[in-house]
Amino acid sequence: MKETKQASASPEARAAMHEMMAAFEAFKGANDARLSEIEKKASADTLLEEKVARIDQAVGQAQARLDRAMSDARRPVIGSETAAVASAPEAKAAFEGYVRTGRELGLEIKAGLSSASNSGGYVVPAETERAIERRLMATSPMREIATVRTVASGVFKKPVSTAGIASGWVAETAARPETDPATLALLEFLAADLYANPAATQSLLDDALVDLDEWLASEVEDAFAAQETTAFVTGDGTNKPKGFLSYDIVADASQAWGEIGYVASGGAGAFAASTPADKLIDLIYAPKAQYRPNGRFVMNRKTVSAVRKFKDADGNYIWSPAGRPGETASLLGYPVTEIETMPDIAANSFAIAFGDFQRGYLIVDRAGVRVLRDPYSAKPYVLFYTTKRVGGGVQNFDAIKVMKFSAS
Repeated sequence: MKETKQASASPEARAAMHEMMAAFEAFKGANDARLSEIEKKASADTLLEEKVARIDQAVGQAQARLDRAMSDARRPVIGSETAAVASAPEAKAAFEGYVRTGRELGLEIKAGLSSASNSGGYVVPAETERAIERRLMATSPMREIATVRTVASGVFKKPVSTAGIASGWVAETAARPETDPATLALLEFLAADLYANPAATQSLLDDALVDLDEWLASEVEDAFAAQETTAFVTGDGTNKPKGFLSYDIVADASQAWGEIGYVASGGAGAFAASTPADKLIDLIYAPKAQYRPNGRFVMNRKTVSAVRKFKDADGNYIWSPAGRPGETASLLGYPVTEIETMPDIAANSFAIAFGDFQRGYLIVDRAGVRVLRDPYSAKPYVLFYTTKRVGGGVQNFDAIKVMKFSAS
């Protein structure tokens, strides 16, 4: 079994956090001056507006550097000193022989998952699969906040209760009539193929010091994470996961099972002109009480830039930077997860989501990662067609709410 070492907050992460804190203090000072001038003159000086925009951009860049540094710290480091005690050394040796030289002896053949596909592949050792999964967990923001389940089949079926079992009070000797049974719905999560095609030179593969598990995991990490994140947010469910913004979205007052409820921002394609933070509070209280303790905001960096300027009734900024390495920025006391594939603020867009994503969204990983070595298509490079099967969708429609940027 390989040893996985998790790094603590690095000097780079601490420096990025201090930089962000300093930039946010500068931002508050400049934005306060801008707001004061607006109150006095009904508009702000152009130079002051530009200054606020520059500092806000600096805050966003510092936050991005902090996020990258913490992601690097969470990324697993595979201990090469324990490679000799892998759970299946024969499988690992056979896989390394296949990757380095194309030798196929001893590998488990995995046929194409579709009868129309002629492309096969070879199942990677468990250690390589775990390395890929751990790196994805550290890179993909949705994997950090949602529930992730590994399954053995291509379709995961989950029965859920949409209405609880009926109950009632009775006297000690009174009759106990039969109650109505629970209303159940069957959710199906289909795992679709996700692929990447990293390339290597033969000299790199011939280098005995190269850890091929770590190399393959690092090569597919960014490609898999980018595709996954987009699908988990806006995927249409056809040959990909279904994103939480792809379900029917209706006014929260009329939301039913199978639909996502929304709260209007109060402005057409914008926040309300006065007390915009009040609508964010309405969004927080749209989910039931049991979903708020683990609730969080999800939005992209442009939306974060907009809400960073808001204050509450006491004049305090409602956005706060992370206080310690490893923490995230917060909005009205709830953590903020930045996902770039969330929509921008625009007319009728759903640019902000809030809720308990761990209870609300399910990511399904089909066990098994396949690799097909191709030394012919891009000579002199060797391509490694790598596939894994991933599905996802909403599993609790009461746990996630969104904000619609409209007057009503």
